[in-house]
Amino acid sequence: MTDPFGFLRIPREPVPARPVEERLGDWREVHAGQALLPLVSRQADRCMDCGIPFCHTGCPLGNLIPEWNAYAAHADWRAAYERLHATNNFPEVTGRLCPAPCEDACVLTINAEPVTIKNVEQAIVDEGLRRGYMAASPPERHSGKTVAVIGSGPAGLAAAQQLTRAGHAVTVHERADRIGGLLRYGIPEFKMEKAHLDRRIEQMRAEGTVFVTGHDVGGTDDTATAGDAAADAAELRGRCDAVVVAIGAGERRELPVPGRELRGIHQAMEYLTCANRVREGDWSKSPITAEGRHVVIVGGGDTGSDCMGTALRQGAISVVQLDINPEPGPGRTDDEPWPVYPKTYRISHAHDEARGREGRDPRLFACATLRFEGDAAGRVRALHLTAVEPVGRSPLAGTERVVPAGLVLLALGFSGPERAGGLREQLGLEYDERGNYARDAGFAASGGRAPGVFVAGDAGRGQSLVVWAIAEGRAVAAAVDRYLTGSTCLPAPVAAHDRPMTALGRMRYGDF
Repeated sequence: MTDPFGFLRIPREPVPARPVEERLGDWREVHAGQALLPLVSRQADRCMDCGIPFCHTGCPLGNLIPEWNAYAAHADWRAAYERLHATNNFPEVTGRLCPAPCEDACVLTINAEPVTIKNVEQAIVDEGLRRGYMAASPPERHSGKTVAVIGSGPAGLAAAQQLTRAGHAVTVHERADRIGGLLRYGIPEFKMEKAHLDRRIEQMRAEGTVFVTGHDVGGTDDTATAGDAAADAAELRGRCDAVVVAIGAGERRELPVPGRELRGIHQAMEYLTCANRVREGDWSKSPITAEGRHVVIVGGGDTGSDCMGTALRQGAISVVQLDINPEPGPGRTDDEPWPVYPKTYRISHAHDEARGREGRDPRLFACATLRFEGDAAGRVRALHLTAVEPVGRSPLAGTERVVPAGLVLLALGFSGPERAGGLREQLGLEYDERGNYARDAGFAASGGRAPGVFVAGDAGRGQSLVVWAIAEGRAVAAAVDRYLTGSTCLPAPVAAHDRPMTALGRMRYGDF
């Protein structure tokens, strides 16, 4: 166990990021090269080994946090590595990208600072990799069953790895030219270097998972006839014993205001993809760049923060992020009691970088875009915004202002899987009331027209956290294994309709 008095003697001390001026000069991770040990072992010693570890309730994967904290505290890195992987296929991803709702559920948070769970997680997996603990785990026997996974984001990859290890022949189909989905082209290099993703993909290949890139299942293919493209998904279902649809929630929300047609206004994911392709070596320079421009990001979420960090590294003159929501307070509100994940004032690494460069928080809260203004060449040059009231978000008279804008990035989130293409029709999928693919509690596609078709990740849940995507990938693998063999030993950490904990408990669809 950990030090029973550690939480009393040891203050919380997160792993420090590199200095702002240093990391703005490169694309390496913000913590790259930082010494994690022995700081992390000392922080793990703060774990209280609670009788009821509420950190589990904050994590849909059910990570065994007190156990690997104890191993990390005693520097038993192999045991910590094994316990970490007992519930999580890709801890190197969650340790870098997850906002750590487990920390807000830590019992220490009731009246103190929580354990640095996210730092400990990343340190365990990185130390394990450094020591050579990662190894392929091919199945001991093969079932003779074939599974197609459509989409190679975290949900699809987790499902594929679990099903391959269970003995099924799994092929992952990805429409892009590289495997990884949003992990590849949506997440900037300074948040997660792609070497971590490449290493995990090679492990999966060694285990037997097959990857096919450049294959837009159910979509359009320039090399195929219209009839071939329309039959693609149905043909795939016909020759496989099961299909997992894990294409994410890629239907981007729009901003229908005057001036939207001006040049220089782009969807955030288009911008981030271009920047990531430069890092992959596809281009020498991004066709959408913030260099020498005033940048305005519309949307206050993580994607907007990723755009901010990217724009700063590209040499933007200034960066402003607009958030329609009021500025959160520093602590929990009465309707967000411990251990739920609260909406509090948080500073991302990108916000810290902008503040370090410009001396202020780059965000403008409780404001909305009225219209865009262009120059004589049809390029955006300014954005007109207004303050809004906090509940109905109606514009407040007399608050209009103008900010310069040479590049506008729309980071407004997503509204379900992409509508383009024929995947839904070919597989007989239906939409639920939120515009996601409908499914039952066991992840099977609803409607009865698509037996053996399952839906996992954001395609069925809607846009969510990477930790939920991995949890769904593991759970859908258990459902598919049961469908194919009649039983399963694979873990299923969540049901399809589970939702994050709220003041009312873990919510399901019927609670909304």
